[in-house]
Amino acid sequence: MSSSTSGRDDDAPDLVFQLDCVHGMVEALSSARWKRHQDAVMELSQHGVVITVEESGCLQAKVFLKRELFVEYDYAGEGRVRFGLSLGLLIDCLNIFSSPGHASTVEIRYPGPDMQLLLKDSCNVNADQWAPQMHVYAEIRTRLPDTVSWDFQFEHAGNTPVTYTVKSAILKESIDDLEWPGSSIQIQMQPDPPSVILKGEGHGDLQIEYPYYANTDLLIAFQCDREVSYRYKYKFLRATTSNIPSSVIKENRGTKVQIGRGGMLKIQHLISVARPGMPYYRNIGGGDDQTSRIVYVEFFVKPEEDDNTVNDA
Repeated sequence: MSSSTSGRDDDAPDLVFQLDCVHGMVEALSSARWKRHQDAVMELSQHGVVITVEESGCLQAKVFLKRELFVEYDYAGEGRVRFGLSLGLLIDCLNIFSSPGHASTVEIRYPGPDMQLLLKDSCNVNADQWAPQMHVYAEIRTRLPDTVSWDFQFEHAGNTPVTYTVKSAILKESIDDLEWPGSSIQIQMQPDPPSVILKGEGHGDLQIEYPYYANTDLLIAFQCDREVSYRYKYKFLRATTSNIPSSVIKENRGTKVQIGRGGMLKIQHLISVARPGMPYYRNIGGGDDQTSRIVYVEFFVKPEEDDNTVNDA
């Protein structure tokens, strides 16, 4: 899996990076976790790290960790390096480093001697220099990916994208309210009047409508030039919002929702991993900036087959 390059030690790792805000990273990864045992594929490149999880070929989440998020990022691999690991185990290990009072920078290496993902705290800025210092180490066993992740190609149907941006807290609350055991949720967008309608069916019907012009604080943005309507399994739809971090809710952030060709649903959350109380941080470019410390988490949900849906024009 690992390849040597000219002038490089064969045993040198493909990637060494340092992270100084573990809590934010835990929140970002947890947002893509919808069940206890979940396998993930980690992809490394010179541009950053992408973590992908999916289920049943109908639901996929991607967490994009661009290289600018890290204090140090040294990639020496060839092309892109991919391996599988347990998402839950990765989150649990990172949680150890994000415990209260533990403010160290975490260094992560891959691969270790037995192809592990290696984690350790590289320093402890709050420690007394004369006191004995405790260091934390963790190893996560990796594997060859069982399958190649689905390539969820998202394409806009027509010349005008069908999309809206809604407050994350409102979207989560709406999906939670629409729960009917074993049911599907219909998402409908229409240009006249401009609105988004979510409808659940069970022992009765429940419909939630977001009128665009009636409450601009609710729908931050709206774009739709034709009516579209698709149904999605509730369990897949709920997975896209079930673990939105409390920081996103508190900051009143927005979530972008798009419906593409064939009804492919794309939901994008923006999660800040800036260190609380710090006006800046030292990034790999040597600059002092917190504004770029945003993790993009994207979900893709395939629609159910339904003859009653309004098809693409």
